[in-house]
Amino acid sequence: MQAFRRLYSTNLPHPALAARTASTPLAVRLRRRKRLGGTAPGETDARPSGLTPSEYTRYQRLLATGKLIKRNDDVVTELEFFERLYERRSRIRGLKTIHRDGKDVVKVLGQPIYLPNVIIRLVRNQTPPGQPYNPYEATFRVPRSVTKTDIRSYLMAVYGVQTTYIRTDNYISAIYPRIGHKRKAFKTYKRAVVGLVDPFYYPHRLEDMVEEKRQEREKWIEENYQIQQHRAIQKYELLRMTKGGSKGWNFKEPLATKRSHILRLVAERRGKREALVSGIVQQWQGQRERGEQISLQLDKKPSDSQ
Repeated sequence: MQAFRRLYSTNLPHPALAARTASTPLAVRLRRRKRLGGTAPGETDARPSGLTPSEYTRYQRLLATGKLIKRNDDVVTELEFFERLYERRSRIRGLKTIHRDGKDVVKVLGQPIYLPNVIIRLVRNQTPPGQPYNPYEATFRVPRSVTKTDIRSYLMAVYGVQTTYIRTDNYISAIYPRIGHKRKAFKTYKRAVVGLVDPFYYPHRLEDMVEEKRQEREKWIEENYQIQQHRAIQKYELLRMTKGGSKGWNFKEPLATKRSHILRLVAERRGKREALVSGIVQQWQGQRERGEQISLQLDKKPSDSQ
């Protein structure tokens, strides 16, 4: 496991470093731009060793204070400092390896939690128009009580996902006057943008697919999940609960309340009316050609006053 972490920390691919640079907070980017100049899109401001400008400044400060000197009076190099830094960051929190009875045993620190009520949702990255999707980032919606340390340990321990950085921000729900000037708790969430070592391509949306691929995808989804069938059953149950009590009610079509079905019925009735009018017009034209008199008979209903 130690060699695996060392391999991860010393061989970050260039796209992962570029994604880390692009996701740097705005205040940090402005400060670096004044001091080091701008960075072109798709490039990274990391040093050859992998350290960011902030980490390199920290390395220089520790080196000047004499805190990076080994026992044999050698100085810790940038690469060694980078390895130490990311070895510590990439460790799984809550676990400790101890030596017991001549063997290395992994011990769980703290109190174990069984069946935790924590929901972490993977969502699509925020991609500006005209820019490609960044596969070296993943966006999650997490509870507000979850920290960056929890997210890093969760992804590594459960899925084996290696991370390079984690940015978090909180969205606070708006105040709704209709409910007494209160906030909706279920609309308040925390977003976590996680940098990835290995690229992850989020499945394409149906709107982004070509027609053939979209039809294949919709067919596969319907065969495996029956979404349209479930919606039809839901509509049927809603209609049955609202109108099923009347004796003369009959549900003729599963999608009777669908907008397309209503428009089809209106089009059929309009076609019948236009066909009837055109038939009467042709009949009158034939009577005029033969010299016959056209008479209109209107059925008048007697009024209540008579």
